[in-house]
Amino acid sequence: MNIAGNLSVVALLLAASIAPALGKQCYAPNPRAQARAYSNAVTTEGGKTLWLAGEQGTPTANFDTQVKEIFAKLDQTIKANGGSGLADMVTMTVFITDTRLGDRFTELRKPMFRDCYPASALITVAGLAQPGLLIEIQGMAIIGGK
Repeated sequence: MNIAGNLSVVALLLAASIAPALGKQCYAPNPRAQARAYSNAVTTEGGKTLWLAGEQGTPTANFDTQVKEIFAKLDQTIKANGGSGLADMVTMTVFITDTRLGDRFTELRKPMFRDCYPASALITVAGLAQPGLLIEIQGMAIIGGK
């Protein structure tokens, strides 16, 4: 990853640290949800709903790089629409092409959201839009509100 990519990851980690100050409330009432970096439910009040289209990374990149690229794109899209970044995400659907990548995805997602994880589904698929894509993420963010 180049310097700009490393800076994007640092920016994502900083953005995630403000999640508790936002209007979303996170619930992970069981140890499995917390360990897998998702919430069983997320509640919000008010705010603007932002539906996030599926994002993909560079098809020639490895899994870790694709995940980081996707989260950087989602963060940028949320900010471009008035949000604070990934901390505004309340749910995501993650599509992976190899079930063995699920644990690695969990490890990569944890620092992006800290303890305030979005609700999430992880689905294994036979393939994505282009050869070489290993993961795609779509979701929803709530901007503003309390």
